[in-house]
Amino acid sequence: MRILHTSDWHVGRTIRGRSRDDEQRAVLAEIGKIARTEEVDLVLVAGDLFDTAAPSPQSEEIVYKALLDLVSSGAHVVLIAGNHDNPRRLAAVRPLLELARVHCVTEPLGPDDGGCIEIRTRSGETAKVAVIPWLSQRRIVSATALMQQHASDHASLYASQYREFLNYLSKDFGRDAVNLVMAHAAIVDAVTDGSERMAQTIFDYCVPAQAFPQSAHYVALGHFHRAQQCPAATKIWYSGSPLQLDFGDTDDRKCVLIVDAKPNVPSEVREVRLTAGRALKTLRGRLEEVIAQADGLGDAYLRVFLDEQARVGLADAVRERLPNAVDVRVIQPQPDGQPQRSTEERDGSPVELFTRYLEERNATDERVLTLFNELLEEALAADAS
Repeated sequence: MRILHTSDWHVGRTIRGRSRDDEQRAVLAEIGKIARTEEVDLVLVAGDLFDTAAPSPQSEEIVYKALLDLVSSGAHVVLIAGNHDNPRRLAAVRPLLELARVHCVTEPLGPDDGGCIEIRTRSGETAKVAVIPWLSQRRIVSATALMQQHASDHASLYASQYREFLNYLSKDFGRDAVNLVMAHAAIVDAVTDGSERMAQTIFDYCVPAQAFPQSAHYVALGHFHRAQQCPAATKIWYSGSPLQLDFGDTDDRKCVLIVDAKPNVPSEVREVRLTAGRALKTLRGRLEEVIAQADGLGDAYLRVFLDEQARVGLADAVRERLPNAVDVRVIQPQPDGQPQRSTEERDGSPVELFTRYLEERNATDERVLTLFNELLEEALAADAS
């Protein structure tokens, strides 16, 4: 059985206000082509199809067209909701998706209620896919526990109950099937997006890789945007995002994962590189220096840190010479010790503005950003309902 693993499409994400719809269409079409070329039997989409809980009609068109493109390859598709997705919006179209062999799970379910999906592939093989959409802290750690326990106890409770749920979902894994787990989750010691810091704070409600059942031939993860394998007794992988999503994502290795698996035999995993989409590059120096650095970068989006005396029109001068500069920052200390801000820096989405706020204070932490984004998405979902 051949499986394609992808996740974290984040369709609808902009880069400093500029649309990336064309890039999203291109990279998802590339994934569809890979599914056909590789003749995959099953596609696993591990959450965060959308970037926001209230996606635009254009974003929905891109996602649903991509899912139908994957199905047209002859494969079954299984997808789960991530923390950026609106489970209710996905659940509303689930009956239509199922008509097209797209199995959609938006909330945690028991194994007999759709939490463990059995799929018979065109080659006659059977796959059992235990699925866990994004399971927030609040779903596991009750309000009583939050008030009565120490923060470190909350993380321990989350991990232990997540493990119990995994065991429950995988109880019917058998020796005559390809056993798979798909989850949108944070794994202990996984490398976060653009950062080497590990999971160690009270914001982390992470799951140890050892919690996943050894009876699984493969565990397909979504949530972190860097493709990586998590050390464990079984094969556990993040596929990462198909595009560089922000300037914190410095890993240019964008890919999908192809998994070959059959009963009673260890699976084999390989990366297939993705080439669609524009790179994100950061340049530093004086104006003429960054212009020289940009030579040869093609259509890459640029973030520019200028070591120049702040003056009127400086950001405009950069954009005139470097049309792909989407973020211009003047690194010029002020009397109060704070860096000079350009007007351009005050534009952007709430997530972009909060990210810059943390960067200015040398306090960037992907876990804080994840928590901020979760709260923002809950507020947007409430407004949309």
